[in-house]
Amino acid sequence: MATFHLQIVTPDRKLFDGEAEKIIVRTVGGDVCILAHHIDYAAPLGIGEARVTDAEGNTRAAACSGGMLGVSGGEVRVMATTFEWEDEIDLHRAERAQEAARARLETMNRTDTEYAIVEAKLKRALVRIDVKG
Repeated sequence: MATFHLQIVTPDRKLFDGEAEKIIVRTVGGDVCILAHHIDYAAPLGIGEARVTDAEGNTRAAACSGGMLGVSGGEVRVMATTFEWEDEIDLHRAERAQEAARARLETMNRTDTEYAIVEAKLKRALVRIDVKG
């Protein structure tokens, strides 16, 4: 299968910089799959699971939230707010975050400005649990 250069970064670190067969990520508009020879494209990332298949055909899952996906000149860049490979996720921490977010949401009024922030924390925890579990 044809490959393309993929770079995945967060504000803290570089997670991937090499050849890949495909990447599937969640954008705010839904999941997208990028393959070699994709047209130039840009989209804001949502909260969801990402899957990267490297040049050798190995697939890794990750929890990804926020940021941008860009395809330009046959190269793909994922600039994520958070991006955690499956083997890096602390399942117990994610479950505690899920419980804390659910408990906080129950006490909040949906019109509170913090509601969206807590809801996003819950979504991130759920994605981590789904990717890990």
